[in-house]
Amino acid sequence: MAVPETSLTAADLARIDGQLADTDRLLEQNYPGDDGSRQPVHTVYVPADRFTPSLAADWGNQALSTAAAHGGLARLGSLLGQDADLAEAVASRVETKLGTEPIEDLRLDFEDGFGDRGDDAEDAAAVAAASAVAAAVSAGSAPPFIGIRFKCFEAPTRARGLRTLDLFVTGLAAAGELPAGLVLTLPKVTTVAQVQAMDYAVSRLEEIHSLPAGRLRFEVQVETPQLILGPEGTSPVAQLPHAVPGRISGLHYGTYDYSASLQISAEYQSMEHPVADFAKEVMQLAVAGTGIRLSDGSTNIIPVGDNVENAWQLHGRLVRRSLERGFYQGWDLHPAQLPSRFAATYAFYRQGLPAAAGRLRNYVEQTEGGVMDEPATARALAAFVLRGVQCGAVGAEEVQALAGVGLPQLTSLAHPRLTTTSN
Repeated sequence: MAVPETSLTAADLARIDGQLADTDRLLEQNYPGDDGSRQPVHTVYVPADRFTPSLAADWGNQALSTAAAHGGLARLGSLLGQDADLAEAVASRVETKLGTEPIEDLRLDFEDGFGDRGDDAEDAAAVAAASAVAAAVSAGSAPPFIGIRFKCFEAPTRARGLRTLDLFVTGLAAAGELPAGLVLTLPKVTTVAQVQAMDYAVSRLEEIHSLPAGRLRFEVQVETPQLILGPEGTSPVAQLPHAVPGRISGLHYGTYDYSASLQISAEYQSMEHPVADFAKEVMQLAVAGTGIRLSDGSTNIIPVGDNVENAWQLHGRLVRRSLERGFYQGWDLHPAQLPSRFAATYAFYRQGLPAAAGRLRNYVEQTEGGVMDEPATARALAAFVLRGVQCGAVGAEEVQALAGVGLPQLTSLAHPRLTTTSN
């Protein structure tokens, strides 16, 4: 076959490449996509001085006891609107989860949950926290993800926050290798400069303790309106991934601080208030393609006393709402919230599995079906199924049976860029 004749010259193509070189670098460096690693479905916050190596197991036992006292986990499923078959399937998996891994991500809180107790008390608590976390990791009782939230970088608390961060990281480094799932949380961020300061602080800690560059990543809590809309009319939160590329691991929405900052009265502060939805939509746009994960906030309606079942229904509905809107993580504040967290999460993935797996099988096998899915949708389908496997909602054998793919192929479908890069 004769080579078809074109009009653009090699010089023309080279000029276009030159014009787009900066764009190519931006896409490669700042928009790497999700790395395919597991994202926890929740983050539990406890005052830092209340952590012990047995805390996760203790919370799991309390969660199971609360469920048993209110008719069992299958009844909880029915309270959340699950039919009998789904409730039974979910209940057995939630029971296993609460007995083996009741907390996926734990934050020892030195901020709102700790307060101002004076420097001596907080110094001692920070040193003790590092020791306790190292002991829990060594014993195998720590959650897969664990770390601290320290005080914010506003002037009154900056030095205290940095000192607690320093003491905790220094203590962990002295104890040996840092936990694989170490997470650091910077709260009440208002400006890009505060995040750049945090980047400098952890960079110095990496140098001092001979850690690999980039080892200490951190979360940013979105709790102030100034981070959504800055004084120049721009969105500072959208600048964060590019101000410190690769350093931020997640953005966490702070339900109550953010709502209060906008003068929403306490009765109406909620994860589903319109101001919350707007902030979270901006957060989604800001980090799309960057690999930074998102977390919704919490509800302060706790399942205790006479309010257990009503609080479970509210929590389960809010968890489901977040999942449907692309927020795959949220905050839990009490052991009795764990049953509704996992019941709602597992139902979400189990209900969606048959349709997602069927469409995925049609895509892989190039079978004509009722929906013609493009590669981007296939990635979303695979990512949905993979999240279900990672959190324990569905089994790999179920995926193999329904979608005809094993975990390696599922991961490759969900994150093709990652697979291409590794090759």
